[in-house]
Amino acid sequence: MIPPIPDLQDYGLSAKHGFLPNQDPLERLSSSYYNPWEAIADNLPALSGAKRIRRAVDDLPLLDTLELRDEAEWRRAYVILGFLTHAYIWGGDEPSERLPPSISIPLLEISEHFEIPPVATYATVVLWNYHSTSDNKSLENLAGLRSITSFTGTRDEEWFYLVSVAIEARGAKSIPPMLKAIAAARENDSATVVDSLLQFTEHINDLSLLLARMYEECDPNVFYFRIRPFLAGSRNMEESGLPNGVLYEDGHGNKTYQKYSGGSNAQSSLIQTFDIILGVEHRPTGQRKDPDSDTLQGTAPPPQNSFIKEMRTYMPGPHRRFLEHLTTVANIRDYATSHREDKRLSSAYNNALDALTNFRSTHVQIVTRYIIHPSTAEKRRVAAAAAISGSRPSVRKLSKTTALVESETPRQGLARDGASKKGLRGTGGTKLIPFLKQARDETMEPALGTVTPMPKNVKTFKRPTPKPRTTADFAKSCNVNEFEDLAPSFVGLAGAWDWTDDVGGLCHS
Repeated sequence: MIPPIPDLQDYGLSAKHGFLPNQDPLERLSSSYYNPWEAIADNLPALSGAKRIRRAVDDLPLLDTLELRDEAEWRRAYVILGFLTHAYIWGGDEPSERLPPSISIPLLEISEHFEIPPVATYATVVLWNYHSTSDNKSLENLAGLRSITSFTGTRDEEWFYLVSVAIEARGAKSIPPMLKAIAAARENDSATVVDSLLQFTEHINDLSLLLARMYEECDPNVFYFRIRPFLAGSRNMEESGLPNGVLYEDGHGNKTYQKYSGGSNAQSSLIQTFDIILGVEHRPTGQRKDPDSDTLQGTAPPPQNSFIKEMRTYMPGPHRRFLEHLTTVANIRDYATSHREDKRLSSAYNNALDALTNFRSTHVQIVTRYIIHPSTAEKRRVAAAAAISGSRPSVRKLSKTTALVESETPRQGLARDGASKKGLRGTGGTKLIPFLKQARDETMEPALGTVTPMPKNVKTFKRPTPKPRTTADFAKSCNVNEFEDLAPSFVGLAGAWDWTDDVGGLCHS
């Protein structure tokens, strides 16, 4: 029996908002019982900046979940505790190997409710952490969005999250047409499949334009040195001081060390939806395609890449099950392949793949500018400090032109020296840029011959040249003098993680 086409409502999704909630996330929990949580969330940037976050959290009473009245309140509680968890772990001079019961006990219960790990995930910082201020409540309008909770209180951090919110909102419009295309392919309705692919391509082109707007309000150095460290996970963080991960207490006398990935764009169900619909396969990084393995037989192949499969466990349970259901019915690639003689169909399918490839190319550029370039510049600064001191340095504080050094192990941006020799790595345990480029290249592998130009009535992708931010713009979200003196130790030990498996970061998908 052929599986039915998934109904979005069965998985808590909607044609308008996709994987975002149908209503804006709550800005505060309604019961005053949770005021202690909300008070710390309100003051999180100040407490983290002053390295007083642990003292504040340690003073929290142990609150239960009985006062959470609906799903929106459960989501808000998950957001608060996710932010507090990462701020607590990375908000001191040394990472904390344990979470206090006031955080771990309710967080474990709430995480179990959502079938999601007890850390700050993509759902924490993006899906359930925005508010629309525009009259029409359009989530695609970046100017009309704001984040509810953040680690730093900067516009840069807010903008970084909100670009993803806008992408989720715009991308949601591509899901119903493609479900319609799957149904049409079953009926051999080529015209409907083509029309749906054209809509899909236009939507993906829009997403590339939205992603390229990251440069407008998020400075790469603010992101790299101030924001990204707090997004680190606890997995493979031995070099940064978490050899066992983080100790969680469940309230029943059980205390266990756990290792989790940090937040990642690969935890976006939307992006994996695109791959499933188009039949894109992703292999482990470095593994080439087997030319004899192309046997789809009408359904999408299961993901081969262990990172991509694992990132599904960081998605809310209903979202994950939607992807699993979608995998059983996806047939567009098989349909297009078996109708190669239909030039309009082949062209529409190829151009949809090309649009998704361009989106991933834009992402590679973002990662290069926001992670690779700051990391490389930091290594040069550390090397210069070593030459000045005549010894192997450990960066304590960087001035405008030099670095003060005082011990043996240098930190290089977000990586300690010994670990960083292994190369910049992403959250999946693969080298960052090779992983992203392979994922991009794999997107075009199913193409049927040469990609032909899109019909004139479909918007084509044109990557905009980002406008550099002025000093005045930058000063709106960060004290310029403070930033010029910024050192990796500014945000605590989280600023010294290594690019090994699953460390987190939201720039990896």
